[in-house]
Amino acid sequence: MKNITVTVDENVYRAARIKAAERDTSVSSLVKEFLVSLSPKSAEFERLKAEEAALRSTLLKKRKGLVSSENLSRDQLHERDALR
Repeated sequence: MKNITVTVDENVYRAARIKAAERDTSVSSLVKEFLVSLSPKSAEFERLKAEEAALRSTLLKKRKGLVSSENLSRDQLHERDALR
C-alpha cells in the first residue's frame, strides 16, 4: 500500500467530511474508493457484480411461487428421461 497526500480547498474538505459522515466512513475511505474506481480491473469487477445481482434477481423472481413439492420425484424424472 502507498500513502498519498492531497491538498484541497477548505470548502471541498468540509463537503467531503459531511459526505463521509453521511456514509459512516472517513474522507480517506472516500478518496480510496474513488481512486479504486478508476482502475480498469475495478470497473470490470463492478460491471460483473452488477450483472450477477441482476441475474440473481431474475432467478429469484422465476423461482417465486415454486415449492419443492412441485418438483418431479426421482422416479418421474428418470421415467421422463427414458421417454426421450
